[in-house]
Amino acid sequence: MKKKIKVLQVIPKLGYGGAETGCYDLAHFLPEKGSKSYIATSGGELLKFIDKKKVKVFRLPVHSKNPILILLNTILISLIIIFYNINIVHARSRAPAWSCFFATKITFRKFVTTFHGTYNFSNKIKKFYNSIMVRSDLVIAGSNFIFSHVNENYAKFFLENKRKLLVIFRGINTNYFNYQKVLPIKLEKFSLEHKIDRNKFIILMPGRLTTWKGQKIFIEAIKLLNEKNDVPTFEAIILGSDQGRNVYKKQLLGLVQQYRLGKLIKFIDKCEEMPIAYGVANLVCSCSSEPEAFGRVSVEAQSMQIPIIASDIGGSKETIVNEKTGYLFKNKDPISLADSILMIMQKDYNSLKSIGIEGRKNVLKKFDVDKMCLTTFTEYKKLIELS
Repeated sequence: MKKKIKVLQVIPKLGYGGAETGCYDLAHFLPEKGSKSYIATSGGELLKFIDKKKVKVFRLPVHSKNPILILLNTILISLIIIFYNINIVHARSRAPAWSCFFATKITFRKFVTTFHGTYNFSNKIKKFYNSIMVRSDLVIAGSNFIFSHVNENYAKFFLENKRKLLVIFRGINTNYFNYQKVLPIKLEKFSLEHKIDRNKFIILMPGRLTTWKGQKIFIEAIKLLNEKNDVPTFEAIILGSDQGRNVYKKQLLGLVQQYRLGKLIKFIDKCEEMPIAYGVANLVCSCSSEPEAFGRVSVEAQSMQIPIIASDIGGSKETIVNEKTGYLFKNKDPISLADSILMIMQKDYNSLKSIGIEGRKNVLKKFDVDKMCLTTFTEYKKLIELS
């Protein structure tokens, strides 16, 4: 008789980021395959959307790096594993991964990790802390870029032990990120609420406000674009929360004021239904100055059939077919970004439509959430069969 798969995913907070939405999607996919699904998290905006009939949630302080709380979480996770007879524990961040590692050792269960980022390591202690993400039975990389990063920096952990590293491309809900499913009345309401003139060419830059996401590069590019001749009338939107980074947001506002771009650039803190934000845009920009592990914005924009321009580094090089489903600009170069934006603005309707159609085809083929969930579920089954 085959074992029933019971999976506990552990994530610091269940917000709207790529790791979080992947956790959420997989948690709801597992019951459809006859498996039991559990999540341990400290909280987050996505919790209100969890289907409690399908997924059981445990509220634990798994976001904390405090050694005492990591130990406490180890004990609590061990008790959950034993009480609910969990056979796979899947950690999606470093601090909770340490608790999961010890809990699975104590209870003799399978341990899975997903390497969601490159994680900076400025010294040996930091690298040792990061290494927990490759001390599992199965290490999942969200892109070929992350796969190469793990191989280059943590190879010894695979040479010393029989661990498995593989790529499972992150996926998005292409039914949700579908322009045809967005109600026109919602687009109108969002535009009125934020005073967006949809008669103009709308350039959207989504992403939390943090230095490496490249908002300053974007503002510099808009300044250069504004100085060019024969540019269609446009508006630029920077969409994202500062998450308490008040100083950085003030710097961005100061830069906009310095360049006298107040009438061209507007800031929006959040949009709970991102397809609406994409729906009002004619172009999306992803300007990260450090490599994106996957580049969710690039994939979401393509799924929404909106042209995307992204930095030529990291995961975006894998998710965008350059000059077909979107465009790559030279990293950290506002001149290259401004030129790319102008080139898109000058294209005719049919050319833009073609880019959008090819973009959605690309996402449906490679980055659909069902494909990600099914591949992960298949790997879970292999682990159980080996135990």
